[in-house]
Amino acid sequence: MNAESQLFNQRFEQYGLWRAGFAQALDVFSAWLDSKGLRNAATMERLARLHEQAANDRITVAFVAEYSRGKSEMINALFFSSYGRRIMPARAGRTTMCPTELIWEPEFPPGVRLLPIETRKLGASLADWKLKPAAWHAVALDARSGDSVAQALQRVTETIQVDQAEAARLGFWRDDAGAENPPLNAAGQMEVPRWRHAIINFPHPLLKKGLVILDTPGLNAIGAEPELTISLLPQAQAVLFILAADTGVTRSDRHIWQEHLARHVDTQGLRLVVLNKIDTLWDGLTSKEEQAAQLRSQRQSVARMLSVPLNHVLAVSAQKALVAKIHKDETLLKASAIRQLETVLIDTLLGQRHLILQRALMRGLGEIRTEASQVLNVRLRDLTEQIQELGSLKGKNNSARRSIRMRIARERKEFDGCVSKILGLRAAQNKLLNEAFQLLSGKTIKQELAALMQALQGKFLSVGFQKRFLQTFSRLQEVLETAQDVADQMHRVLAESYHSLNMEYGFALQPPGAVDLRQFAPDLDRIAQSNRHYFSMTNALRLSSAEFSERLVNAIAMRLRAVFEAACNELDLWSKASTAQLDVQLKERRLSFISRSETIERIEQADLDLSDRLQQLQRELAELQEVASALNARSEQLEVALQAAMRGVDVHLGQVPVSQ
Repeated sequence: MNAESQLFNQRFEQYGLWRAGFAQALDVFSAWLDSKGLRNAATMERLARLHEQAANDRITVAFVAEYSRGKSEMINALFFSSYGRRIMPARAGRTTMCPTELIWEPEFPPGVRLLPIETRKLGASLADWKLKPAAWHAVALDARSGDSVAQALQRVTETIQVDQAEAARLGFWRDDAGAENPPLNAAGQMEVPRWRHAIINFPHPLLKKGLVILDTPGLNAIGAEPELTISLLPQAQAVLFILAADTGVTRSDRHIWQEHLARHVDTQGLRLVVLNKIDTLWDGLTSKEEQAAQLRSQRQSVARMLSVPLNHVLAVSAQKALVAKIHKDETLLKASAIRQLETVLIDTLLGQRHLILQRALMRGLGEIRTEASQVLNVRLRDLTEQIQELGSLKGKNNSARRSIRMRIARERKEFDGCVSKILGLRAAQNKLLNEAFQLLSGKTIKQELAALMQALQGKFLSVGFQKRFLQTFSRLQEVLETAQDVADQMHRVLAESYHSLNMEYGFALQPPGAVDLRQFAPDLDRIAQSNRHYFSMTNALRLSSAEFSERLVNAIAMRLRAVFEAACNELDLWSKASTAQLDVQLKERRLSFISRSETIERIEQADLDLSDRLQQLQRELAELQEVASALNARSEQLEVALQAAMRGVDVHLGQVPVSQ
């Protein structure tokens, strides 16, 4: 079966196997490095990070739509047809009511975890609540039974009745929303979701390989949960915006797109518009050609209205696709056009993600190879010098040998004098590192956003408040720039110290390249530009709600913490890698002094033959050279495996057909 015709499920399985295979190969490589004494603290951390990336890489596919667009049925058709029945609730009147994540976390048993809707009034973010398992209502399921899974998932459809005031506190009623608010019944109450968020922990093969499915319900639920649009959706590798062919782009559809999807300039993954329910056009009174023409016209209209490329708009029938897959009806499956959507997900989503991960793994592997080579080069240099030193003793008397032994002792004493200098360097580096960490800490973010929150509480927005919001991000950019200045100072101190140690004590330290924290500045700018509309006058009434404004600021804080934590991790790893070679060379030089001293003493005492020792050192040199060759060969094998895995994978959305 060629790549174009394989199912998304099959290709994702292959992607998972590739990641698992590389993680296993990396473990073998790590054990080999350890057996040769080539692992230091920085190398071990790099290996651990690479293993984590390869073994636990996740791909999130988010489904966004207004109610009754067939979103849950789309999930069933794409991922769960093998169960021979619906898994996600998709019957009329029984739809997903709260944002739902389908994931596999082996530390939890299979089941559904439900966060009560009342937690919205407490201000904490979803990320915070995920750290409090006791706050969630747990429902067990039997993963071997499709009926058990489907029954447990029905819990996400549950609703409760609340009055208008409570609905406003929960974020489901806004005085300025008009007809978009839920309808009131005769008792003055309205129906709202019982749960704020659901996590379905399910050992499905795709989920176990790293797929995460995010199912988001209609406009009210999306708008009331800032964390969805500020964090979860922008960071999804693929977002499928579902429309209905029989309704086209409605007012609420357009609102979701403009307010919660199109505004997010920080999205870098695949974004598709899927026109669902094309089977509503199969009325038996129009020819297939007329139906195709109508679909083309609808796709063109949707592309114009949403300002997206035409080849980003696909038309399918999820319901017919599910039926066709269950009954193995190839004719119906082809008519459903689901295969084209699967092809896009395969070639674009998986291809892009594969390429991103491959590059990250290649970069990390190269750094590990460089660090291990530095260790070997130090050993080869010391061993070569020792061979030359002993070779100069051939034909010499005991006086010459004593002279060399005394010279070694003198060199060792002088070398020991570098310890105080190294301790001073470490103290200076740790001081600067802690200074940078303090700048990039959560405390800095908390202080900046606390002022923002204080301006929101108890008052309507002023005309200049959006400017105030952007000023907050300008100050955070200044914090990042200050941290870069500290990092540059660390780099200068290291470079100067390494030059001095090389000149005075015979080290062979390589000055590290500078660390780049400015690479995170565009992330801050994207977060600011994507969310500035929340702080405009048009959103004043919603922001007057303390509960909503607190959820909004908490969601932004979570994104900011992720950026600053990434910057801290980058600086921390750079610092460890930069100083690791000093630890290695310090250890290797001390071992070399001990070996040289013992060798000369034994030769003086006639306990060791000079020729025999030289032959032994030559053998050790040859073995080290073999290890160096093996390091290159093993590294190249891993690199070739990474590169070969990408051959023939098309990662360009421009290759997606534009006709149905």
